[in-house]
Amino acid sequence: MNEQTALVKSKRFAVRIVNLYRFLCEEKKEYVLSKQVLRSGTSIGANLSESTAAISRKDFLSKIYIALKECSETLYWLELLRDTEYITEEMFHSMQCDCEELRKMLSSSTKTLKTSF
Repeated sequence: MNEQTALVKSKRFAVRIVNLYRFLCEEKKEYVLSKQVLRSGTSIGANLSESTAAISRKDFLSKIYIALKECSETLYWLELLRDTEYITEEMFHSMQCDCEELRKMLSSSTKTLKTSF
């Protein structure tokens, strides 16, 4: 995984998540699920950013794993928002594609890093 690419993509995704959170609060008056997707969706990039200051390869891998788990959780909340009709299928698909791309990058990275230990 190109670390810079993942950081850039995760930050762009976090901005989209923040905008989704605003939409859900202001337009849909939904505050519970929106807070969950906000936390997990912005946590992906936060953990990747934190990984750049890892004190060891093991610490680095741990941060990448946490980002991967947050990505999976974000997909869950997006599905729930779609299934409860807080977001449209189009909104879901757009966010899902970005999140899935990040998930694949992170998953690939964890596999590569794991084998190098």
